[in-house]
Amino acid sequence: MKSDSNTRILCVGINYRPHIEEMGREVPEYPVVFVRFPSSLVGDGEAIIKPAVSGQFDFEGELGVVIGKEARHVSRAEALDYVGGYCCFMDGSIRDWQRHTTQFTPGKNFDSSGAIGTVVSADEIPDPSLLELTTRVNGETMQSAPVSDLVFDVPFLIEYCSTFMTLRPSDVIATGTPGGVGAARTPPVWLNEGDVVEVEISGIGTLTNPVLDET
Repeated sequence: MKSDSNTRILCVGINYRPHIEEMGREVPEYPVVFVRFPSSLVGDGEAIIKPAVSGQFDFEGELGVVIGKEARHVSRAEALDYVGGYCCFMDGSIRDWQRHTTQFTPGKNFDSSGAIGTVVSADEIPDPSLLELTTRVNGETMQSAPVSDLVFDVPFLIEYCSTFMTLRPSDVIATGTPGGVGAARTPPVWLNEGDVVEVEISGIGTLTNPVLDET
């Protein structure tokens, strides 16, 4: 899947406890929601771009939830009925720009800095909490966690987001990343030209993207 100009991408930050701990944050009372624009994403096999203005290009493997029909004020109990499919998502993050203020938008929206994979029908995944997520950089596993570790699970996120906006078909909710991001490592691990990032989710497949420098 490559998002078109009409797709709205809602991303959820600090939604796995190990990631919350490694980033020195508190468990949030409500989901931390921010937006990505379609111009910030590429598809499977395409290059993600390391911006020239930063050396802090980080990886975040995530489960993406693709809305299948219009959803407004949806209850948690009915939420999965509104899912059209699931995909792998790489929420590439420019950490220094992300930390300029308390708002994440600049660090999450550099052109072609993230990626979104092929969508698998929700009919094939009756329970997303049973999925397993793995992120690799150059073949080395950097993140590994069950989706069941989410603080705010998929049904809750759909209920929450459909309360403040009407979700439309093809809208995406990126559900958050597990622990193991590059920024939290000692020393930090940043993406550079020539690296290859893979986000694999059981039952969905693998999203693969090489890294290129901005020209």
